[in-house]
Order: sequence, then C-alpha cells, then structure tokens
Amino acid sequence: MENQTNLERTKCEIYTRVMGYFRPVSHFNIGKKSEFYSRTYFEENISMNSKFIAEYKN
Repeated sequence: MENQTNLERTKCEIYTRVMGYFRPVSHFNIGKKSEFYSRTYFEENISMNSKFIAEYKN
C-alpha cells in the first residue's frame, strides 16, 4: 500500500454519548475536548476485584 497524502485522506468523525444523545467531539469546546481525550477506560480484566478472584479462586 502506498503512502497517502493528506489530500487523499478523509477525516474520521468521533462521536460520544452525552445526556442520552450521540454528539460529535469536534463540536465540543476546548475544555470538553481535553476532558474527553484524557479519559481512562475501565477494563474488568485488570481490575482489583478480578485479581482478587483469580488469586483466591482455588
């Protein structure tokens, strides 16, 4: 696959759910965009409860 120039690429719109509606992140103000991109996501596989269950499962 050849390298694409910026002219050949298309912008990907990111949506997030806000108050029950899906809103594009590009319409957020600067503070809300910063908050969105600094989010951390919960992963059950690495949570403390999962580690406890795996350790004492036997």
